[in-house]
Amino acid sequence: MDTNGFRRKFIILSIIVCISGFSQGLLLPLISFIFEDRGISPTLSGLHASGLYIGVFVSALFIEAPLRKYGYLPMIVIGGATVGVSLFLFPFLENIWIWFVLRLVIGVADNVLHFSTQTWLIQSTPPKQMGKIIAFYGLFFSFGFMVGPKVSELVVINEALPFIVSAVLTMIAWPLIFLLPGAREEKPVDAGVPSSLFNTLKNFKAVIITSWACFLMPMLFGIFEGSLNTNFPVYALRNDFEVSEVTWILPMFSFGAILLQVPIGIFGDKVGRSRLISILLLLGLGTFLLMEIFSDSFLMLMILFALAGIFVGSMYSLGISYMADMTPDFNLPAGNLIAGMFFSIGSILGPVIGGAVITGTDGGLYFFFFVIAILAVFILNVIFIISKRNYVKE
Repeated sequence: MDTNGFRRKFIILSIIVCISGFSQGLLLPLISFIFEDRGISPTLSGLHASGLYIGVFVSALFIEAPLRKYGYLPMIVIGGATVGVSLFLFPFLENIWIWFVLRLVIGVADNVLHFSTQTWLIQSTPPKQMGKIIAFYGLFFSFGFMVGPKVSELVVINEALPFIVSAVLTMIAWPLIFLLPGAREEKPVDAGVPSSLFNTLKNFKAVIITSWACFLMPMLFGIFEGSLNTNFPVYALRNDFEVSEVTWILPMFSFGAILLQVPIGIFGDKVGRSRLISILLLLGLGTFLLMEIFSDSFLMLMILFALAGIFVGSMYSLGISYMADMTPDFNLPAGNLIAGMFFSIGSILGPVIGGAVITGTDGGLYFFFFVIAILAVFILNVIFIISKRNYVKE
């Protein structure tokens, strides 16, 4: 392996995904702040947030074929440029449903960008370093996502300012891909069959048979990301927290993920991901139970959000590595697509259910919603471990 070439590729792809994480981390709470100020209900706010992830889900059905045909570079350029332009348009199109369409477009474009960078990185990474490299990649996304909510606080100065900052950074980041020599020729490993929607669906079926539980982790992470960043600002403002306090609490989840994401990824390489994931899920469950108890304390919520990030903030990268352990190499693009689809399902369900819980219980059982979600994933993962005890990837 060309070590220098791989290092440069990893750094550039990680910077691009970091800015993408920043844009997502900023957009979710920013629009929630704006909607709450305009008196829009938490349920409608949660439904509106689902536009981003509906775009992710729908696009997953169609992007494998163009990626295989055209390669990584064109897809990253199209995805990054579309996200940047869409962010610029928000301040100039003051309509709630146009904003929904823009979120939908950003969801499609973000998935094109993420799917391309992630598949390229996984294909280039030696199997023995998979957990470590994907953990670092996830760390860059988490760092961007952590900074995003704090920058959304610029809304108190000018409503348009956070959108413009995010758009400018996005338009600076994606052109870095042109610094990679030979990037135009890079394409996924040939699957040996023509690229089509029918064959994509066949690949989906094969991957789900071998790796179904692996995708529960991205889905759970989607629930965390979507609901915490969309519903928690509404919940907190209604419980007398200040905007500045919310923008300190929210990034703590990503901060916790950053602290131990790489050690957790490396540890998973050594001891196996399935049992490690089960332990982390139980620790995360206990943390969200404590949030329900200390829901009125700014300091305790900061600490508990950080702990939750440490325990379950790595579920997306762990799930991807888990999937790579179980899935044949030629089906990794399909596996990445399914991971994105499950992430988007979680990200759609999270804000919708979270918003309904806040509306129906006046926020009384908001954090208990996460406890139930974690418990369900834990039980299903244990069932998967038992059923796959003698499985060996070929």
